[in-house]
Amino acid sequence: MPTKSLTPKLTIDIQCATESIASRLHQVASVLLVKKWVKAATHCGGVLTLRFVNANEGKKLNFAFRQKDYATNVLTFPYELSKNTLTADLIFCLPVIQKEAKEQNKPPEAHLAHLIVHGCLHAQGYDHETNKDAKKMEALEIQILQKLGFANPY
Repeated sequence: MPTKSLTPKLTIDIQCATESIASRLHQVASVLLVKKWVKAATHCGGVLTLRFVNANEGKKLNFAFRQKDYATNVLTFPYELSKNTLTADLIFCLPVIQKEAKEQNKPPEAHLAHLIVHGCLHAQGYDHETNKDAKKMEALEIQILQKLGFANPY
């Protein structure tokens, strides 16, 4: 008799704020590829919602929740985290991500993959508030990205 996995299923919901953002996302990565990156960085079940937004929405959210008056690349809103499950929203400001990739001379796909991994790790309780925590999180990001075929983003 087959055995069931003890880890609950991970549901990944992908939303785009506008048709324009959806078009820009699909120029960088397919939905299947985005989901592959999420699964590589998330080792529990639950529900993750990834919302891709424009700069206006990104700025509003960053101000409302962090009191920062600019659009940032990724915001993570963890709601529930246990040993086996998580629930979180991840907000990605695609224009900021594309601008950063250009400024850093990185392929947009690689930069987006890095930020998806980064956001998923935040949803699982990782942070970079101290040097020790930052080194741990960055090492994990590098390891996950290398398994996905991407270079060290740092």
